[in-house]
Formats: sequence, structure tokens, C-alpha cells
Amino acid sequence: MDGFAFWLMSGARHELGVFAQAGFLAFGIEQLLFDLIWLLRAGWRAATVYRRFDRVTMATLAAPTAPGRFAVLIGAWDESAVIGTTLSTALTRWAGGDYRIYVATYPNDPATHAAIEAVRTDPDARRRIRIVPGDRPGPVTKAEALNRAWDALRADEQAEGIRYKAAILHDAEDYVSTHELRLFDTLVERFALVQIPVRPLKRAGLAGVAGHYLDEFAEAHGKQLVVREAIGASVPSAGTGCAIARDMLDALSAERDGVPFDGESLTEDYELGLRIDRLGGQGILARLRDKPYGELVAVEAYFPHHGFAAVRQKARWVTGIALAGWDRMGWQGGPLERWMRLRDRSAPLAAAVLAAGYATILLTLAECAIAWRTGRPGPLLADIDTPIAWLLLLLLAWRLAMRALLVGRLYGPGEALRSLPRMVVSNLVAIAASARALWRYVADGPPRWDATVHTLPDDVAQ
Repeated sequence: MDGFAFWLMSGARHELGVFAQAGFLAFGIEQLLFDLIWLLRAGWRAATVYRRFDRVTMATLAAPTAPGRFAVLIGAWDESAVIGTTLSTALTRWAGGDYRIYVATYPNDPATHAAIEAVRTDPDARRRIRIVPGDRPGPVTKAEALNRAWDALRADEQAEGIRYKAAILHDAEDYVSTHELRLFDTLVERFALVQIPVRPLKRAGLAGVAGHYLDEFAEAHGKQLVVREAIGASVPSAGTGCAIARDMLDALSAERDGVPFDGESLTEDYELGLRIDRLGGQGILARLRDKPYGELVAVEAYFPHHGFAAVRQKARWVTGIALAGWDRMGWQGGPLERWMRLRDRSAPLAAAVLAAGYATILLTLAECAIAWRTGRPGPLLADIDTPIAWLLLLLLAWRLAMRALLVGRLYGPGEALRSLPRMVVSNLVAIAASARALWRYVADGPPRWDATVHTLPDDVAQ
């Protein structure tokens, strides 16, 4: 390598390093502030509330004032591998419950239709599971499928002279909780949106790609939504494991020509919580256990275990929340709400900072190797041996410790330790997803359901 090329590489490494340091410092301090709010809230509740009252569990949760019927809305495109298990699980775990499941399908997906029919083998199953076929070939958007399920729900209300108490959103790959109908029945009387945690299921082996979902949802539903609710900001829906009060569905429908979900949105679930907050409804994250120190009431699912599938899924989230969401939802609300929206929309910038950081590491290693072989001076220690660098190391250690703490609460010490190296997997998926999201957003085609292909582990599928 000639001197000019080496000089260019050294300069690129230096400039990328400066950008990465500035980005890591800004994001690290902001995350530290967020974590401190969560810790202060947890400490205050432990020192005051829980000294006077026991934690509410399903065993002590008050009964609903007026028990009601629930409609479960599911959009299903290319879900033949998982939809049968989801429906069978719901029929078993919700035995005796007052509900009906509406599954919106597509005419060019006969395999999913057949998998649903295979579950509807007796009168009770046929009564509880209704297929809502569409006229448009799929995939369109998940919101379009949910709106068809909504139309079927209202048609049944008119035909049968009933009114559902709430609609529950679930995905085609979900394992529902035995307790969620009762939980929703009580809490939806007080809140417009009730979200229970999403708990990804572990796969066998190292499962780096699938495992990083454990880490991220442990943080999202163990800390992030908790803080949002505590500071009075809107609580976004996860699009699964959430109940929306029937009256609020009418209010949402009044905004959009009779349908509650925006068919042009790729992340209608996220926007739903923001729209409910704008209409004056309150959303909560309900973290209850079945008994003291028992199992968390949560919706469970196996998440993608292949890198490209994870990138596709997260690219859709980034496109809908960080890019299109900026255009569609704006910056309404007070300072704390705007802070949360800024956090939601910072994914592309965070990915750029991460990419710069990894590029700096690779260029530094390459520069050291070339310097060693050619006798040129290596990277200046002044570039890395600074007070800022030490501060960044402390912020990184804090970040890893917080993730391990939250993962350990749900999955135990083994997964807490594995979450540390999985941070690299999370970062690489985030970089690739943001790049794909930007490319798709610039292409500016019509919104399409870039649906994730869901599969079950071999032992579960058998």
C-alpha cells in the first residue's frame, strides 16, 4: 500500500472514530438518563407502595364489573406453518372463555386457509374461529387485514345483537396466555389500551439471531414502556397481546372512514397507541404474574432465527416508525412525549453511529497490521487513550449490565450472560435493517406487508 492510500485510510479511520465517539457519547448519556428514571421509579415503588400493599397478581386481581365478549383479530399471510398451532393453543388455553377469533386471509394463500380449516374440525371450533377472506391478492398491509376482520366483527354484532367488550390483537405465530382474557376483562374497563408483555421463546443452541429478540423485548417491555407510562407519554401497542376498548375502536374508526386501522401504514400497531393517546384514551403495560413470584402473564412466540428474516422484519419497523412515522404522526405532545418520539425515530442515526464504530475498529486493525508489516507509524494512541474513551467504556459497561439485569429477570442468569455477546448481533441486525429501511423508503413504492416468515423449532412442529 502506497503512502497516499495509507494516509487516506488513516484519515478515514480518524474521522469515523470522531463521529462514532460523539454519537456513542450522546446516545449513552441519553440512555443513562432513561435508565435512572426507571431505577428511581422502581426504588420509589419498592420503598413506598409495596411496603403497604402486596403486588397485584392474577390470583388477587379484581373481577370485572361487567364481564364481556372479546373479538380476537389476526391477519394471516403465508402463515401455514404456524397458524394451526396458534389457533389450537388458543382453543385449549381459553376453554370456556367468551371470545371469537377472526382470521383475515388472502385468496392467493390457500395453504394458510387449509391450515385454519384443519383446526375447525368440530362445531365449537367452527363457532369460535371465523375465516375472513379477502378479494385482493396478498400481501397488502397488516392493517388492511385487520380492517376486514373489523368489518366482520361489526357484521356479527348486528346479526347476533351483541356488542364486543374489546378487540384483542394477536399475530399468527402467538402462544396466547391462559390468563389474558380475564386480565383484559378487568383492565379494559379502566383503560382504552391494555398491553401485556411479549416474551420471545428460546430456541435450542446458541441462537444468536433468535436470542437477540429475548434481549430487546426484555428491555422494551421490562423498562422502556414502563418509563413511558410513568412519565405520562403515549404507550405504543406491540400489535400483539393487546386489547382495545370497543368504544375507543369506534372513536378510531370515526377518524378513518369507518375503519380503525390505517391501511396505508406499515406499523399500524405502533401508531395505534399514539392515536389513542391523542384521542384522550389511556394506555398501560400490564405486567402481572399468575401468583407471587410466578409466571409473567405474557404472549409468547418463536421469533426469526435467520439473519435475513430478522433484517426484513426490523426494516419494516424502522420504515414505519422512524421514517414514515415522522411524516405521518408528526411531533405532537409535550416535551416528554416528543422525547419518546425522538427515541423511537433515532434508529437510523443510531445505526450510522454503530456502523462508524465498527468501521473504526476494522480500519484500526488494518492500519496496525499494515504499519507492522511496513514499518510505518501505527494509529496514534491519542486517538483512543482519552477521558472520553474511558467514559464511553463506562457507559458501555452500564449498558451491558442493564441489559443483563433485565434479561436475567425473565430468563435466568444463563441468558443474562449470553445477552452480552448477543449485543453484537443486535447491532449488526440494526445496521442492516436501517440500511434496508432507507433503501425501501427512498424507493417510495406503495406500502406492502413485508411479512416475516415464521417457523417453529423442529421439536415443536412435530
